Amino acid sequence: MTAKGSTMKKKVKKRSKRYTEALQKVDRTKTYSIADALALARETGNTKFDGSLEVHVRLGIDPSKSDQQIRGTVVLPHGTGKTKRIIAFVGPDKQAEAKEAGADIVGGENLIEEIKKTGKLDFDIAIATPDMMPKLAVVAKVLGPRGLMPSPKNETITQNLKKTVGELKKGKINFKSDDTANVHQAVGKTSFNEAQLKENYDAFMDALKKVKPASSKGTFIKSISISSSMGPGIKVEN
Repeated sequence: MTAKGSTMKKKVKKRSKRYTEALQKVDRTKTYSIADALALARETGNTKFDGSLEVHVRLGIDPSKSDQQIRGTVVLPHGTGKTKRIIAFVGPDKQAEAKEAGADIVGGENLIEEIKKTGKLDFDIAIATPDMMPKLAVVAKVLGPRGLMPSPKNETITQNLKKTVGELKKGKINFKSDDTANVHQAVGKTSFNEAQLKENYDAFMDALKKVKPASSKGTFIKSISISSSMGPGIKVEN
């Protein structure tokens, strides 16, 4: 082999011993029932931390068409296992209400100015009342790329702070398709029992099926797999 050919040779990614052992427990030619797949995902999710249980769905959509891009929300019955830190951009008249609703950080133009100056984003979700949206324009380039800009599409622009914050704290998630027509979503932790994971999985899949675009023809859900953090993929019956 020439030197050039040698440099072009593909590098084989080395798997950890833990991953290799987990992979041996999964029959890659088999499609599992969701009950069996969840049990196997928990068994192969033997990390030293409480990993997430993730669902990966390949869709029969054309991601290049704007009317076929998937976006939706759902409240998972048992949450994701992660406590989300919520910031509420509200006027002075709504700040007490936002705090009472359970928002972790509450403020208005003062918070916007702080983000503009520092770029610091110590929160997971941002919500805002409609009157604050024009004022948030100055930090749109900071919030937008990180998916933190309040938007009607993910229901984070609201007048009903109690309802919005309450749902987010309980486990409301936003999901969307990527540019390869896939949706990836965590639906819990491997420490959850199988009944909790099944209920979360069912809620997510029901919500996903409801947002099938009218312009999408043929099979909507082409394949489903689940995996634990750093664990192997497991094919699931559709």
